[in-house]
This record gives sequence, structure tokens and C-alpha cells, in this order.
Amino acid sequence: MQSLNTNVLPLPDGQTLRATRSDDRVTVALESQPLMQFRLSTTELGLAVSVLEYDASDQRQAVWAACYWLFANHPECSKLVWEGLEAAPELLRSGLVAPSSAADDTLQSSRTQFWQAAGPWVRTESSAGYPQVIVMNNGVRFPQRPPKPIGEVYRRYDARLGSWISLRTLDVDADLERFNRWQNMPRVEEFWEEGGSLEEHRTHLQALAADPHCLQLIGCFDDEPFGFFDTYWAREDRIGPYYESDHYDRGIHMLVGEDHHRGPHKVASWLPALVHYLFLDEPRTRTIVSEPRSDNDRMINHLQRVGFHRQKDFDFPHKRAAMMALTRECFFDRCTIC
Repeated sequence: MQSLNTNVLPLPDGQTLRATRSDDRVTVALESQPLMQFRLSTTELGLAVSVLEYDASDQRQAVWAACYWLFANHPECSKLVWEGLEAAPELLRSGLVAPSSAADDTLQSSRTQFWQAAGPWVRTESSAGYPQVIVMNNGVRFPQRPPKPIGEVYRRYDARLGSWISLRTLDVDADLERFNRWQNMPRVEEFWEEGGSLEEHRTHLQALAADPHCLQLIGCFDDEPFGFFDTYWAREDRIGPYYESDHYDRGIHMLVGEDHHRGPHKVASWLPALVHYLFLDEPRTRTIVSEPRSDNDRMINHLQRVGFHRQKDFDFPHKRAAMMALTRECFFDRCTIC
């Protein structure tokens, strides 16, 4: 089982989760406040967590902190098996802890459930719970979409890279020159085919900003912008007619502009973060799709590593595309976020 041995995990609110080891014990603390002390062992079911003591004033926070540190340090671990933990009803309702399928009253925490909880990573009001009102446009029925967020929407410390990965909404004025430079780079233009002048790109971005079916995001490592992500609701998008789209399916277009942030190790950070945000933003989203050019082998391989499946190749009016699809179940079952 992979272990990262990370003892410090900064949180988006400025606080820090810390873990200290003494003999065979691990103590997890928020800043200087100890939350839980436990022993670890490996079983066939996953990591066994033997609780020695915890902060009884906030059991949910103590268990969440232990889960975060353990899943971040053991991203391949799919399950934690608790020993010595008596879960309060509130903790069980949170989904952080659930009874196992065995008949022995064992409690467990799954990676799948943990990373589906919004936690502190979503930084703005999400689309979750926005009332469903069906509208129709151009013969397509789809839910009325919520207002777009503004500013930072997602932030998480990547323990593998030792860097913050964050997503913020695009600001046309602040990001125009950067977007123009990226789109005119030969390696980008080869696949995006959207090179042009500043004014052409301003007009293009303003049109996207006014379109309720898409949201443009800037990806950052340690607050340095590195890429542009165009996300969209698939039902009313041009891709909608090419597959059986659900009301809340979303799609992604991806561009890494800064050369020093390229490479598989960086994609392994930003691509799961992008997908993670979209699934957290709207719990009714069951599938995320992408349609890279069918000969863009590098991007297709990156998508497949995260769990996207190549369903088919098909002809858009402007390109031969590969239909890539990732289900919520597959992502959270296989994700190795850390």
C-alpha cells in the first residue's frame, strides 16, 4: 500500500492539520489542539484504526481529521476499519462512518464516501439543491441552470506535490492577455484551433461569460495560473445529441498554458481536482464527459488514468472526436486524491 508519510496538511481556511508519531501511536491535531490518537495496522479489509482517545466535544471533527490524514497519506487505501469508536448518531448521518456489511457491528469509513463530502475544498456556494425547473431551447429539455459562481471555487493541498491546487472563475479583463498567449501557442492551437487577436478573444470570452450553460475556470498551482478549463452542462451543449445525456451531466475542455506546469505528475493533480469540484458542486451529476480530438493520444491517456472510458469515436462538424465518459461511481471508487 502506498504511503506518503505527510505530517502536515494545510487547510483552505488557513489552519493546519498536524500528525505526530510516538512509538506505535499517531496523534492528529488541528493546530495545537489534539483531536484523536490511534494505532494503525493493516488488515485484508483495509487500514485498521484502533482509537485510543479523541476529542469528545466534537466527535465528527475528530473523525474527519483522522480520515483526511489517513486517506491523504494512503491514497490507495479504500477503507478504514474502526476499533474502539462508538459513533454518535450525528456522525453516522454525516456518512463519515457507516456500519460494515458484516454482522459484527464493525464501523468503517470508505474513501468513496469521504471524498464525496464537500469538506472545506469547495470555496463558494455550490449548485447543490438548486431547484429543478425544466426549460426548453432548440427542442432540448434541460434544467434551468443556477447563477455562475464568482471567484475561487475549489482549493486543496496536494500532499503528493506539496502544493496547493485551486480553481477560480475566469476574469475576462484580468485573464485576457494570458488566455490570448496560451491560445496562440503552436501546441495549443494545434488542437484548440482558436488562435486570434486580443479583441477576438475578448469577444469570445465575453460571449462565454454570458452563456448560462458553461463556466470558465483558471487552474492555479500555489496561486500561479497555469491552465484554462471550459466546463459545461452537456445536455444543452453541442455534444448532447451524440449520446444519452442526463440532465446534470457536465463536460470539460482543458488547456495547460504554462510549460513548467506540464507533465503527468501535474495532470495527476489538476485533472482529479477539476473532476472532484464538478462532482461536489452538483450531487445530481452522474457523468462527466470530454470530447478530445480522436488523435490527441496524450490527453486521452490522461483521461483514462483518471477513470474516463473511451465509449466511441464520432464526427463533430469540425473534428473527429473521442467520446470520453467518467461516472461518479467510477471516479470516487478509484480516485487516489491525496
